Amino acid sequence: MKKLLFTILLAVIALTASAQKLIDVYKRGIVKLVPDLEYAQGNNWDNVFKTYYDTIYSTPMGNRKSLKILPDGSVIVNHTYRNFYSKFSPTGKFEKEFGIINNKGEQYKKINAIEGIINNNTFFSGLDNMGNMICFDFNGNYKKTLKLNYMTRQMIPLPNNKIAVVGWVIWSNKFRDFVSIVDYETNEEKVIWEYFTERPSETAQRTLFNYPYRFKKGGMMSCTTMPFSKNIGMNSPPNIACVGNKLIIAIPITGELLVHDLEGKLISKDKIEWAKNYISVDEQKEIQQKAIEKYKNSKSESLWGPSDEMKSALEYMIKEMEIDLTKISEPIPMPAFSTIIKDSDGNLLFFEYPKEENANKFNVWVYENGGKFVCQSSFICDEYNLAINPSKMVFSNGYIYGLQLMKKTTGVPLRLVRFKVTSN
Repeated sequence: MKKLLFTILLAVIALTASAQKLIDVYKRGIVKLVPDLEYAQGNNWDNVFKTYYDTIYSTPMGNRKSLKILPDGSVIVNHTYRNFYSKFSPTGKFEKEFGIINNKGEQYKKINAIEGIINNNTFFSGLDNMGNMICFDFNGNYKKTLKLNYMTRQMIPLPNNKIAVVGWVIWSNKFRDFVSIVDYETNEEKVIWEYFTERPSETAQRTLFNYPYRFKKGGMMSCTTMPFSKNIGMNSPPNIACVGNKLIIAIPITGELLVHDLEGKLISKDKIEWAKNYISVDEQKEIQQKAIEKYKNSKSESLWGPSDEMKSALEYMIKEMEIDLTKISEPIPMPAFSTIIKDSDGNLLFFEYPKEENANKFNVWVYENGGKFVCQSSFICDEYNLAINPSKMVFSNGYIYGLQLMKKTTGVPLRLVRFKVTSN
Protein backbone atom coordinates (compact mmCIF):
# COMPACT_ATOMS: atom_id res chain seq x y z
CA MET A 1 0.00 0.00 0.00
CA LYS A 2 2.82 2.38 0.90
CA LYS A 3 4.50 1.58 -2.43
CA LEU A 4 1.27 2.38 -4.28
CA LEU A 5 0.87 5.71 -2.44
CA PHE A 6 4.49 6.59 -3.19
CA THR A 7 3.93 5.83 -6.90
CA ILE A 8 0.82 8.00 -6.95
CA LEU A 9 2.73 10.82 -5.22
CA LEU A 10 5.47 10.69 -7.85
CA ALA A 11 2.87 10.81 -10.61
CA VAL A 12 1.23 13.87 -9.04
CA ILE A 13 4.61 15.60 -8.71
CA ALA A 14 5.43 14.82 -12.35
CA LEU A 15 2.04 16.11 -13.50
CA THR A 16 2.48 19.31 -11.49
CA ALA A 17 5.95 19.85 -12.95
CA SER A 18 4.72 19.34 -16.50
CA ALA A 19 1.92 21.85 -15.93
CA GLN A 20 4.32 24.42 -14.48
CA LYS A 21 4.39 27.69 -16.35
CA LEU A 22 7.65 28.51 -18.06
CA ILE A 23 7.59 32.01 -16.59
CA ASP A 24 7.91 30.47 -13.11
CA VAL A 25 11.04 28.63 -14.23
CA TYR A 26 12.56 31.76 -15.73
CA LYS A 27 11.97 33.73 -12.52
CA ARG A 28 14.37 31.45 -10.66
CA GLY A 29 17.22 33.06 -12.60
CA ILE A 30 18.95 30.21 -14.42
CA VAL A 31 17.26 27.62 -16.62
CA LYS A 32 18.90 24.23 -17.07
CA LEU A 33 18.22 22.38 -20.32
CA VAL A 34 18.23 18.64 -19.73
CA PRO A 35 18.18 16.32 -22.78
CA ASP A 36 15.19 13.98 -22.91
CA LEU A 37 16.98 10.63 -23.21
CA GLU A 38 13.85 8.91 -24.54
CA TYR A 39 13.67 11.23 -27.53
CA ALA A 40 15.33 10.48 -30.91
CA GLN A 41 16.76 7.18 -29.78
CA GLY A 42 18.15 4.70 -32.31
CA ASN A 43 19.05 7.22 -35.02
CA ASN A 44 22.36 6.79 -36.81
CA TRP A 45 23.46 10.41 -36.71
CA ASP A 46 26.45 9.83 -38.98
CA ASN A 47 23.96 8.82 -41.66
CA VAL A 48 20.98 11.03 -40.79
CA PHE A 49 23.15 14.16 -40.74
CA LYS A 50 25.79 13.10 -43.25
CA THR A 51 25.37 16.54 -44.85
CA TYR A 52 27.07 17.99 -41.76
CA TYR A 53 30.35 17.65 -43.68
CA ASP A 54 29.13 19.66 -46.70
CA THR A 55 31.46 22.44 -47.85
CA ILE A 56 31.42 25.15 -50.51
CA TYR A 57 34.77 26.71 -51.51
CA SER A 58 36.22 24.76 -48.56
CA THR A 59 33.87 26.60 -46.19
CA PRO A 60 31.85 24.31 -43.86
CA MET A 61 28.13 24.46 -44.65
CA GLY A 62 26.69 21.38 -42.97
CA ASN A 63 25.63 23.06 -39.74
CA ARG A 64 23.51 25.59 -41.67
CA LYS A 65 20.34 23.72 -40.84
CA SER A 66 17.08 24.75 -39.24
CA LEU A 67 14.02 22.98 -37.91
CA LYS A 68 10.26 23.36 -37.98
CA ILE A 69 7.71 21.51 -35.85
CA LEU A 70 4.48 20.17 -37.37
CA PRO A 71 1.12 20.25 -35.54
CA ASP A 72 1.46 16.54 -34.60
CA GLY A 73 4.92 17.04 -33.09
CA SER A 74 6.90 15.75 -36.08
CA VAL A 75 10.04 17.70 -36.96
CA ILE A 76 11.32 18.84 -40.35
CA VAL A 77 15.00 19.71 -40.78
CA ASN A 78 16.21 21.95 -43.62
CA HIS A 79 19.57 21.26 -45.31
CA THR A 80 21.25 24.26 -46.96
CA TYR A 81 22.08 23.76 -50.66
CA ARG A 82 20.38 20.34 -50.72
CA ASN A 83 17.23 19.36 -52.63
CA PHE A 84 15.60 17.47 -49.78
CA TYR A 85 14.34 17.83 -46.21
CA SER A 86 14.59 15.32 -43.34
CA LYS A 87 11.49 14.27 -41.41
CA PHE A 88 11.43 12.91 -37.85
CA SER A 89 8.46 11.37 -36.04
CA PRO A 90 6.93 12.90 -32.87
CA THR A 91 9.27 10.63 -30.89
CA GLY A 92 12.31 11.93 -32.80
CA LYS A 93 12.85 8.83 -34.92
CA PHE A 94 14.20 9.55 -38.40
CA GLU A 95 11.54 8.66 -40.99
CA LYS A 96 12.57 9.85 -44.43
CA GLU A 97 14.10 12.42 -46.74
CA PHE A 98 11.70 14.14 -49.13
CA GLY A 99 11.67 16.92 -51.70
CA ILE A 100 9.03 19.03 -53.45
CA ILE A 101 7.07 17.33 -56.24
CA ASN A 102 5.68 19.56 -59.00
CA ASN A 103 2.42 19.07 -60.90
CA LYS A 104 4.19 16.79 -63.38
CA GLY A 105 5.29 14.43 -60.64
CA GLU A 106 8.91 15.56 -60.89
CA GLN A 107 11.05 16.63 -57.96
CA TYR A 108 12.42 20.18 -57.84
CA LYS A 109 16.17 20.18 -58.39
CA LYS A 110 16.67 23.16 -56.11
CA ILE A 111 14.67 23.99 -52.99
CA ASN A 112 14.90 26.54 -50.21
CA ALA A 113 14.42 26.17 -46.47
CA ILE A 114 10.90 25.71 -45.11
CA GLU A 115 10.13 29.00 -43.36
CA GLY A 116 6.80 28.15 -41.76
CA ILE A 117 3.43 26.41 -41.80
CA ILE A 118 0.16 28.10 -42.71
CA ASN A 119 -3.37 26.79 -42.12
CA ASN A 120 -1.80 23.90 -40.19
CA ASN A 121 -1.45 21.98 -43.47
CA THR A 122 0.87 23.87 -45.84
CA PHE A 123 4.59 24.62 -45.84
CA PHE A 124 5.93 27.83 -47.34
CA SER A 125 9.59 28.11 -48.32
CA GLY A 126 12.13 30.88 -48.55
CA LEU A 127 12.45 32.80 -51.80
CA ASP A 128 14.51 31.65 -54.77
CA ASN A 129 16.50 34.07 -56.94
CA MET A 130 13.34 34.99 -58.86
CA GLY A 131 11.31 35.86 -55.76
CA ASN A 132 9.22 32.66 -55.79
CA MET A 133 7.84 31.38 -52.49
CA ILE A 134 6.93 27.73 -53.09
CA CYS A 135 4.02 26.34 -51.03
CA PHE A 136 3.45 22.60 -50.67
CA ASP A 137 1.67 20.07 -48.46
CA PHE A 138 3.25 17.91 -45.75
CA ASN A 139 4.00 15.17 -48.29
CA GLY A 140 5.93 17.55 -50.53
CA ASN A 141 3.23 17.99 -53.19
CA TYR A 142 3.25 21.43 -54.81
CA LYS A 143 0.24 23.68 -54.08
CA LYS A 144 1.00 27.21 -55.27
CA THR A 145 3.64 29.93 -55.72
CA LEU A 146 3.61 33.37 -54.13
CA LYS A 147 5.72 36.12 -55.73
CA LEU A 148 7.68 38.78 -53.86
CA ASN A 149 9.92 41.34 -55.55
CA TYR A 150 12.50 41.76 -52.80
CA MET A 151 14.86 39.85 -50.55
CA THR A 152 13.77 38.54 -47.16
CA ARG A 153 15.35 38.14 -43.74
CA GLN A 154 12.51 36.48 -41.82
CA MET A 155 9.01 35.11 -42.51
CA ILE A 156 6.42 33.87 -40.01
CA PRO A 157 2.83 32.63 -40.41
CA LEU A 158 -0.08 34.56 -38.92
CA PRO A 159 -3.33 32.95 -37.73
CA ASN A 160 -5.43 34.89 -40.27
CA ASN A 161 -4.06 33.08 -43.34
CA LYS A 162 -1.35 35.67 -43.90
CA ILE A 163 2.44 35.75 -43.68
CA ALA A 164 4.51 38.48 -42.03
CA VAL A 165 7.79 39.21 -43.82
CA VAL A 166 10.92 41.18 -42.96
CA GLY A 167 12.19 42.34 -46.35
CA TRP A 168 14.85 44.57 -47.84
CA VAL A 169 15.71 46.09 -51.21
CA ILE A 170 18.55 48.09 -52.70
CA TRP A 171 17.48 51.33 -54.38
CA SER A 172 19.68 53.64 -56.46
CA ASN A 173 20.76 55.76 -53.51
CA LYS A 174 19.49 53.99 -50.38
CA PHE A 175 18.62 50.71 -48.69
CA ARG A 176 15.07 50.01 -47.63
CA ASP A 177 14.29 47.65 -44.72
CA PHE A 178 10.62 46.97 -44.04
CA VAL A 179 7.96 44.65 -42.62
CA SER A 180 5.12 43.52 -44.85
CA ILE A 181 2.01 41.37 -44.45
CA VAL A 182 1.36 39.03 -47.40
CA ASP A 183 -2.05 37.46 -48.03
CA TYR A 184 -1.61 33.73 -48.75
CA GLU A 185 -4.75 33.54 -50.91
CA THR A 186 -4.37 36.68 -53.03
CA ASN A 187 -0.61 37.40 -52.84
CA GLU A 188 -1.53 41.02 -52.00
CA GLU A 189 0.68 42.69 -49.42
CA LYS A 190 0.75 45.68 -47.14
CA VAL A 191 3.90 47.38 -45.81
CA ILE A 192 3.40 48.29 -42.15
CA TRP A 193 6.89 49.51 -41.19
CA GLU A 194 9.95 50.74 -43.11
CA TYR A 195 13.38 52.25 -42.54
CA PHE A 196 15.81 53.84 -45.04
CA THR A 197 19.62 53.93 -44.95
CA GLU A 198 21.89 55.83 -47.32
CA ARG A 199 23.70 53.70 -49.87
CA PRO A 200 27.54 54.01 -50.06
CA SER A 201 29.38 55.38 -53.06
CA GLU A 202 30.30 53.11 -55.95
CA THR A 203 33.91 53.08 -54.78
CA ALA A 204 32.91 52.03 -51.28
CA GLN A 205 30.62 49.34 -52.66
CA ARG A 206 33.44 47.85 -54.71
CA THR A 207 35.60 47.80 -51.62
CA LEU A 208 32.96 46.25 -49.38
CA PHE A 209 31.20 43.83 -51.72
CA ASN A 210 33.10 43.17 -54.93
CA TYR A 211 36.70 42.68 -53.98
CA PRO A 212 37.67 39.71 -56.19
CA TYR A 213 39.81 37.62 -53.84
CA ARG A 214 38.64 34.87 -51.49
CA PHE A 215 40.17 32.97 -48.63
CA LYS A 216 39.63 29.23 -48.45
CA LYS A 217 38.23 29.77 -44.96
CA GLY A 218 35.81 32.50 -43.98
CA GLY A 219 34.51 33.45 -47.43
CA MET A 220 34.94 36.97 -48.82
CA MET A 221 37.57 38.99 -47.02
CA SER A 222 36.66 42.64 -46.48
CA CYS A 223 39.10 45.43 -45.67
CA THR A 224 38.04 45.87 -42.06
CA THR A 225 36.42 44.06 -39.18
CA MET A 226 34.51 47.10 -37.99
CA PRO A 227 30.71 47.35 -38.39
CA PHE A 228 29.33 48.99 -41.58
CA SER A 229 26.01 50.06 -40.11
CA LYS A 230 26.05 53.33 -42.05
CA ASN A 231 27.05 51.69 -45.32
CA ILE A 232 25.03 48.53 -45.90
CA GLY A 233 21.60 49.18 -44.46
CA MET A 234 20.47 47.98 -41.06
CA ASN A 235 23.16 45.76 -39.56
CA SER A 236 20.51 44.56 -37.08
CA PRO A 237 17.19 44.32 -38.96
CA PRO A 238 13.83 43.94 -37.21
CA ASN A 239 12.74 40.72 -35.55
CA ILE A 240 9.07 39.74 -35.73
CA ALA A 241 6.89 37.38 -33.69
CA CYS A 242 3.20 36.59 -33.39
CA VAL A 243 1.74 36.47 -29.88
CA GLY A 244 -1.92 35.55 -29.78
CA ASN A 245 -3.56 37.86 -32.29
CA LYS A 246 -0.81 40.46 -32.20
CA LEU A 247 2.18 40.96 -34.49
CA ILE A 248 5.24 42.22 -32.62
CA ILE A 249 8.01 44.14 -34.43
CA ALA A 250 11.17 44.48 -32.34
CA ILE A 251 13.89 46.81 -33.66
CA PRO A 252 17.36 46.02 -32.25
CA ILE A 253 19.09 49.30 -33.12
CA THR A 254 16.50 51.49 -31.36
CA GLY A 255 15.06 49.06 -28.80
CA GLU A 256 11.54 49.87 -29.98
CA LEU A 257 8.73 47.32 -29.58
CA LEU A 258 5.78 47.90 -31.91
CA VAL A 259 2.55 45.97 -31.37
CA HIS A 260 0.22 45.61 -34.39
CA ASP A 261 -3.00 43.76 -34.98
CA LEU A 262 -3.03 41.03 -37.65
CA GLU A 263 -4.04 43.52 -40.34
CA GLY A 264 -1.03 45.70 -39.58
CA LYS A 265 -2.66 48.48 -37.56
CA LEU A 266 -0.33 49.90 -34.91
CA ILE A 267 -1.75 49.36 -31.43
CA SER A 268 1.04 50.45 -29.11
CA LYS A 269 4.71 51.40 -28.85
CA ASP A 270 7.16 50.57 -26.11
CA LYS A 271 10.90 50.60 -25.58
CA ILE A 272 13.30 48.09 -24.12
CA GLU A 273 14.09 48.98 -20.53
CA TRP A 274 17.61 47.70 -20.00
CA ALA A 275 20.63 49.91 -20.60
CA LYS A 276 22.25 50.02 -24.04
CA ASN A 277 25.68 48.42 -24.32
CA TYR A 278 28.64 49.87 -26.21
CA ILE A 279 31.88 48.61 -27.73
CA SER A 280 34.48 50.97 -26.31
CA VAL A 281 37.22 52.59 -28.39
CA ASP A 282 39.85 50.39 -26.72
CA GLU A 283 37.79 47.24 -27.37
CA GLN A 284 37.38 48.18 -31.04
CA LYS A 285 41.10 48.82 -31.43
CA GLU A 286 41.91 45.50 -29.81
CA ILE A 287 39.54 43.66 -32.16
CA GLN A 288 40.95 45.44 -35.20
CA GLN A 289 44.58 44.91 -34.18
CA LYS A 290 44.01 41.18 -33.65
CA ALA A 291 42.46 40.96 -37.13
CA ILE A 292 45.42 42.78 -38.65
CA GLU A 293 47.88 40.45 -36.95
CA LYS A 294 45.89 37.44 -38.11
CA TYR A 295 46.06 38.53 -41.76
CA LYS A 296 49.73 39.50 -41.50
CA ASN A 297 50.43 35.93 -40.40
CA SER A 298 48.39 34.47 -43.27
CA LYS A 299 50.32 32.44 -45.83
CA SER A 300 49.88 32.99 -49.55
CA GLU A 301 49.21 29.29 -50.15
CA SER A 302 46.00 29.62 -48.10
CA LEU A 303 44.55 31.86 -50.79
CA TRP A 304 42.81 31.20 -54.09
CA GLY A 305 44.50 32.22 -57.34
CA PRO A 306 48.07 33.13 -58.40
CA SER A 307 50.33 33.77 -55.41
CA ASP A 308 51.62 37.17 -56.64
CA GLU A 309 48.06 38.50 -57.03
CA MET A 310 47.05 37.11 -53.66
CA LYS A 311 50.06 38.63 -51.94
CA SER A 312 49.19 42.01 -53.45
CA ALA A 313 45.55 41.66 -52.38
CA LEU A 314 46.54 40.72 -48.85
CA GLU A 315 48.93 43.67 -48.55
CA TYR A 316 46.23 46.03 -49.83
CA MET A 317 43.67 44.78 -47.33
CA ILE A 318 46.07 44.99 -44.38
CA LYS A 319 46.85 48.59 -45.36
CA GLU A 320 43.13 49.43 -45.45
CA MET A 321 42.59 47.79 -42.07
CA GLU A 322 45.45 49.79 -40.55
CA ILE A 323 43.87 52.99 -41.90
CA ASP A 324 40.55 51.95 -40.34
CA LEU A 325 42.36 51.40 -37.04
CA THR A 326 43.44 55.06 -36.94
CA LYS A 327 39.85 56.20 -37.52
CA ILE A 328 38.39 54.53 -34.44
CA SER A 329 37.48 57.45 -32.17
CA GLU A 330 34.14 56.80 -30.48
CA PRO A 331 32.20 53.94 -28.86
CA ILE A 332 29.85 51.93 -31.07
CA PRO A 333 26.35 51.39 -29.65
CA MET A 334 25.33 47.75 -29.61
CA PRO A 335 21.81 46.72 -30.63
CA ALA A 336 19.46 46.26 -27.69
CA PHE A 337 19.18 42.52 -28.37
CA SER A 338 20.56 39.89 -30.71
CA THR A 339 17.51 37.71 -31.31
CA ILE A 340 14.09 36.83 -29.92
CA ILE A 341 12.58 33.40 -29.41
CA LYS A 342 8.91 32.74 -28.66
CA ASP A 343 8.23 30.04 -26.08
CA SER A 344 5.27 27.68 -26.01
CA ASP A 345 3.43 29.78 -23.40
CA GLY A 346 3.47 32.84 -25.68
CA ASN A 347 6.29 34.68 -23.88
CA LEU A 348 9.06 36.34 -25.89
CA LEU A 349 12.68 35.83 -24.85
CA PHE A 350 14.88 38.78 -25.81
CA PHE A 351 18.53 37.68 -25.86
CA GLU A 352 21.10 40.38 -25.17
CA TYR A 353 24.33 40.56 -27.15
CA PRO A 354 26.79 38.38 -25.20
CA LYS A 355 29.79 40.12 -23.67
CA GLU A 356 31.59 36.82 -23.23
CA GLU A 357 31.58 33.51 -25.08
CA ASN A 358 28.55 31.24 -24.54
CA ALA A 359 26.69 33.87 -22.50
CA ASN A 360 22.98 33.92 -23.32
CA LYS A 361 21.22 36.25 -20.89
CA PHE A 362 17.64 36.88 -21.94
CA ASN A 363 14.82 39.15 -20.80
CA VAL A 364 11.31 37.72 -20.70
CA TRP A 365 8.53 39.82 -22.23
CA VAL A 366 4.88 38.98 -21.57
CA TYR A 367 2.03 40.51 -23.55
CA GLU A 368 -0.28 41.78 -20.82
CA ASN A 369 -1.88 45.23 -20.92
CA GLY A 370 0.34 46.32 -23.78
CA GLY A 371 3.35 44.21 -22.83
CA LYS A 372 5.94 44.18 -20.05
CA PHE A 373 9.28 42.64 -19.10
CA VAL A 374 8.91 40.50 -16.00
CA CYS A 375 12.29 38.85 -15.34
CA GLN A 376 15.77 38.00 -16.60
CA SER A 377 17.34 34.58 -16.97
CA SER A 378 19.80 32.44 -18.98
CA PHE A 379 20.19 28.87 -20.24
CA ILE A 380 22.81 26.36 -19.18
CA CYS A 381 23.39 22.87 -20.54
CA ASP A 382 26.04 20.33 -19.55
CA GLU A 383 25.85 18.08 -22.59
CA TYR A 384 25.56 20.50 -25.53
CA ASN A 385 27.10 23.70 -26.85
CA LEU A 386 24.00 25.83 -27.24
CA ALA A 387 23.31 27.73 -30.46
CA ILE A 388 20.76 30.39 -29.48
CA ASN A 389 18.57 31.40 -32.41
CA PRO A 390 15.05 30.63 -33.64
CA SER A 391 16.30 28.34 -36.43
CA LYS A 392 18.11 26.10 -33.93
CA MET A 393 15.77 26.27 -30.91
CA VAL A 394 11.99 25.91 -31.10
CA PHE A 395 9.59 25.64 -28.17
CA SER A 396 6.67 23.22 -28.28
CA ASN A 397 4.45 22.05 -25.40
CA GLY A 398 6.91 23.19 -22.75
CA TYR A 399 9.94 21.51 -24.35
CA ILE A 400 12.73 23.01 -26.45
CA TYR A 401 13.52 21.17 -29.68
CA GLY A 402 16.98 21.93 -30.95
CA LEU A 403 19.63 21.26 -33.55
CA GLN A 404 22.65 21.37 -31.28
CA LEU A 405 26.24 20.11 -31.14
CA MET A 406 26.98 17.46 -28.54
CA LYS A 407 30.10 18.17 -26.50
CA LYS A 408 31.49 14.67 -26.04
CA THR A 409 30.93 12.35 -28.98
CA THR A 410 32.58 10.80 -32.01
CA GLY A 411 31.55 11.23 -35.63
CA VAL A 412 28.91 13.82 -36.49
CA PRO A 413 28.26 15.92 -33.35
CA LEU A 414 24.98 17.43 -34.61
CA ARG A 415 21.84 16.13 -32.92
CA LEU A 416 18.11 16.66 -33.01
CA VAL A 417 17.47 16.90 -29.29
CA ARG A 418 14.50 17.64 -27.05
CA PHE A 419 15.28 19.51 -23.86
CA LYS A 420 13.31 19.53 -20.64
CA VAL A 421 13.19 23.07 -19.24
CA THR A 422 14.04 22.89 -15.55
CA SER A 423 15.21 25.13 -12.71
CA ASN A 424 18.90 24.91 -11.95
